[in-house]
Amino acid sequence: MRFPHVLTASFFLFLACGGHALPINSAQAASEQTSLQKADIEKIIHDYLLAKPEVLKEAIDELDKRQKLAENATRQKAVLENQEKLFRSPHQAVVGNPNGDVTLVEFFDYNCGYCKRALASVAKLIETDPKLRVVLKDFAILGTDSQETAQVATAARMQLSPQKFWEFHQKLLSTKGHIGKAQALAVAKEVGADMGRLEDDLKKPETTAALQEVSLLAEALHFDGTPAWVLGQEAIVGGLPYAEIKAKLDNIRKCGKSEC
Repeated sequence: MRFPHVLTASFFLFLACGGHALPINSAQAASEQTSLQKADIEKIIHDYLLAKPEVLKEAIDELDKRQKLAENATRQKAVLENQEKLFRSPHQAVVGNPNGDVTLVEFFDYNCGYCKRALASVAKLIETDPKLRVVLKDFAILGTDSQETAQVATAARMQLSPQKFWEFHQKLLSTKGHIGKAQALAVAKEVGADMGRLEDDLKKPETTAALQEVSLLAEALHFDGTPAWVLGQEAIVGGLPYAEIKAKLDNIRKCGKSEC
């Protein structure tokens, strides 16, 4: 386990005093510390940690908890500041009920194994919740093939109806093995896309702008992996089981937050 911060002798003396703050200022601390031999300090630390090794874990767990709370607060602020681009961007795919009362936003990569597994949950949510609105953000972070696949998907979205794009999305994300431009073009053709128009749309600035917008949103939300989600004002990185997503959506309807 890597310690996130350097733990000083003063910190260990704090622990050795039972976790109570020492009533001394920095000058007094320096004076008293110099009165103790280095070996004596090391022995106090050594003996205390041998007697109570759980203290280190508790300190690291507490630090981790505080860091997560701070990160969640930062993400929540980013959600509030980017609501238009998150929920109502003209560059995004909307599936499910476009006028739904609750919106689920998913950031995904077509080559992400966890995203492939999450597809079943998203599909089930759409099938069982007629008031659910789902926004799909193509966050291509797994290399050149993912980026080229995202470009094809973005161009396909420009001409396909939401229902047809959802069909395209499911087929492409369900494709076994590594996905690249060739697979994306094949699926687009399979669902009836105009391939000549698609090739033209691939070259449009709008295609690049759409993917850049997603990247900037992900950066603001501190998303560094897929899948990632926005539910209400909550932003989450990592796979979520169907039951957990449903519970959070139900809570948003109940109290306006993902956790009531």
